[in-house]
Amino acid sequence: MKILRILILEDDLETVYKLVECLNSLQKTLNLDIGTTVLSDYYQVNDYLNKAEKNVFDVILLDRDCFSGGSFHVLDFSKYPIEKIIGISSTPPYNAELKEKGVSRLVHKDYQNLNRFIEEVRGNIKDLLQL
Repeated sequence: MKILRILILEDDLETVYKLVECLNSLQKTLNLDIGTTVLSDYYQVNDYLNKAEKNVFDVILLDRDCFSGGSFHVLDFSKYPIEKIIGISSTPPYNAELKEKGVSRLVHKDYQNLNRFIEEVRGNIKDLLQL
């Protein structure tokens, strides 16, 4: 069975919870093993991801702001290919920043309707994985 590795760069626990529920559902319905890594602040991106020798993730869900006052956009885009990234900010200009960097999969996170947000993320993950 193929193992999919998904990185979630998100600090909001409710959003993380909903995303993990989504991934659990995908794992069951598509008969896949999904390994998840969640990082909740930009220091972890600098200290771990950007220092890693290579990318091991199949999908990266990328928010922008974190509670540490920084940005997940410090991610090294030369190491983590833009075609594997799904932007998930609640602030349209932040998703626009990713678009300028070449990220084409952008989902507006609407805290008033997280279920719709999750369905859009699910669709993007399935498209990205060509499932």
